[in-house]
Amino acid sequence: MKKFIERLHFITHDIPQLSHIDQARIACEAGAKWVQYRCLTKNDEELLKDIHVIAEICDDWGATLIVTDHIHLNGKADIQGFHIEDMDADFVRIREQLGEAITIGGSSNTVEGLQRLATEGVDYAGFGPFSHTDTKPNSMPHLGIDGYRKAIVSLNDLNIGLPVLAVGGVTAADIAELLDTGIFGIAASSAINQAPDMREAYLSFYDKIM
Repeated sequence: MKKFIERLHFITHDIPQLSHIDQARIACEAGAKWVQYRCLTKNDEELLKDIHVIAEICDDWGATLIVTDHIHLNGKADIQGFHIEDMDADFVRIREQLGEAITIGGSSNTVEGLQRLATEGVDYAGFGPFSHTDTKPNSMPHLGIDGYRKAIVSLNDLNIGLPVLAVGGVTAADIAELLDTGIFGIAASSAINQAPDMREAYLSFYDKIM
């Protein structure tokens, strides 16, 4: 089942100055149509408390709500999909568990990983990190512009139409060059939610992508 995937994904994050709910609200008020709730620090009760409120905000603004990991919460709130960060996850099993109607995203740092994600039936992939990021610290090599260009060429050669989003350290100034590589879209967190004016930061991304 082919899903609609937005080209700009806003990802919430644990930051002191704005709650996940406030981040989702500001993003939606700025025009966000895709919100990924990424919280790995709360228990299920706390997660669902956030998710119920964010789901109402997304519903009011016509935005898709994706939750990072926590697939055991499926059916307990109005969640349209899940993004799985474990690059070794069994997406065939996850699809069987969640069903065809749920949007599933995966993460990768290699072309081979993207190929596996496509084979296992994910609806989109986050591919990164593009450059340094403090949102999700890791030791994986930065892909840079050339990494995205080579990956898209490889996928096209194999006739793989998986929507690939650049993620990890992307700023608004990087967007034009990234899109020139042929990637589908951008996923961003700290460049938006830690900007002096989050609404203006979101609009800056939006204007360069849409």
